[in-house]
Amino acid sequence: MPTFVTLYKLTDQGIRNIREAPQRIESGIAAWESAGGKLIGFYATTGEYDYVVITEAPNDELGAAFTLAQGAMGYVRTTTMRAFTQGEFADLVSKLPPA
Repeated sequence: MPTFVTLYKLTDQGIRNIREAPQRIESGIAAWESAGGKLIGFYATTGEYDYVVITEAPNDELGAAFTLAQGAMGYVRTTTMRAFTQGEFADLVSKLPPA
């Protein structure tokens, strides 16, 4: 399954409603898993980003659609990266044309 690393920043609305954040996070995880995704890790962080989340999705489309839906709620802004395991990376490199 494709792996994604998503960086979250709280919006003004998100920080105003921070007391409800734990429940929103739990609901989001439940929705993600019911759609076929898998949570690898959730971290509240200090610094530029407020949360870092690592997930797996059955396909790229679900990963992108779910992230867009989260942003549309107005509590967070996201930056999402498709991540490749060491083995996936080695496979990609092995398919490069000869130099």
